[in-house]
Amino acid sequence: MLAPPSHHGMTVLNRDVFSKSLQLLALRVPARKVKVVQKTLASDILDWKRLRTIVPDPESSETRLLLLRPDLKDASELTPESKQVIKEEDLPVVNHTIELDYSFWTTEQILHAVIPDDFKEIPSAYTQPSYVVRVAHMNLREIFYPWKQLIGQVILDKNKSITSVVNKLNNIDTTFRFFKMEVLAGDTNMVAEVKESGCRFKFDFSKVYWNSRLHTEHERLVKSFGKDEIVCDVMAGVGPFAVPAAKNGVTVYANDLNPESFHWLKENKLHNKIPMAKLKTYNMDGRDFIKQAVKDLSTAIEGDSTNNAGWKTFDHFVMNLPDSAIEFLDAFRGLYQDKKALYDSLDPAPKLPTVHCHCFTRSDDPAQDIAKRVEDVIGLPYDLPSSHLHWVRNVAPKKDMYCISFSLTPDMVFVPKSSTGKRTQDQIDEPLSSPSNEALNKKPAI
Repeated sequence: MLAPPSHHGMTVLNRDVFSKSLQLLALRVPARKVKVVQKTLASDILDWKRLRTIVPDPESSETRLLLLRPDLKDASELTPESKQVIKEEDLPVVNHTIELDYSFWTTEQILHAVIPDDFKEIPSAYTQPSYVVRVAHMNLREIFYPWKQLIGQVILDKNKSITSVVNKLNNIDTTFRFFKMEVLAGDTNMVAEVKESGCRFKFDFSKVYWNSRLHTEHERLVKSFGKDEIVCDVMAGVGPFAVPAAKNGVTVYANDLNPESFHWLKENKLHNKIPMAKLKTYNMDGRDFIKQAVKDLSTAIEGDSTNNAGWKTFDHFVMNLPDSAIEFLDAFRGLYQDKKALYDSLDPAPKLPTVHCHCFTRSDDPAQDIAKRVEDVIGLPYDLPSSHLHWVRNVAPKKDMYCISFSLTPDMVFVPKSSTGKRTQDQIDEPLSSPSNEALNKKPAI
């Protein structure tokens, strides 16, 4: 088997040490006859991928060298049929040397040559996100860390469409929502640009979270917002909900705790020419933002002479942080306590906001599991008739992402803010409400 020289233990790539000379027998054949002879001697001709069978003859432009199979020591080992053709055509058998260098060998061959044989699996696999195909993503096991820069450099060398090789260091950072990663080789500029929902998004994907596989979920919620509605996007990221919604005419208050996400959220607002009044951006903790956004909207409405409704607040709260968004639902307890008298004076009662909260579950009964977790945090049952549980996608074996949508109730938003937010023993003993779960029975194929 053809392989490069072994250099087990090498951790810093030295391309010069992978040169190899290959000694072969060859037939000197007139150029006009070489194809016919090649076909006739097929069983004795060199048959190695990426090595040419016919090469120029350094001694004459009128002839070519037809390379023979590498196991031959001399012409006596050729098949009788080949010997007969050589005799009839009077074809000289000559020695030929092929010089192979680093550029000839594959990624796997180089890595096998430097990583000791007791490692059964060689880490040459990588993925390329659809939004930044020039970057190769790897998930290296720690046992390969001594060779990580070498591995990255070899992959970069052997794949001309790639400009960077990065290694993911852990799972998604639950605070700032991005994969921590290190550049193993190549360009350190991780700024990407992607088109989605009629908008263009720009971001540094090494510092923020983006997942193109969520585009259908982004579009689903954005299409559910009416143009005259007001949306509060609590964990907005770089704007996959907020920017297209605002571009469609929805008024959006959008927030993200990650300063990098906040930066790119503002950039994408400008990039897509969103009017200032349609998208207001914040960089705050989610709970603090919910309170601040409600206060700012109230102030804006009070200063609007065209508003005669008396009561107006957000129509939707979007909470797209599936790992922990449910934990922020306690922010809605007593959120409108100071508006209770106004609310009670109106007939019919104004519609309260709908919350769209993304979450993960591993439960065999996701509707019951999510309902319990939501009600445990809020401390009260949510409005069952208006609730809906939507399956988003499978993220891992026995782990799914959902979006639970439910309307806030007067008991939630007007309860005294000093309340603990925990369900009482009587409430715990009551059967849990479960959301409408039609989506569970229509789960798309993975």
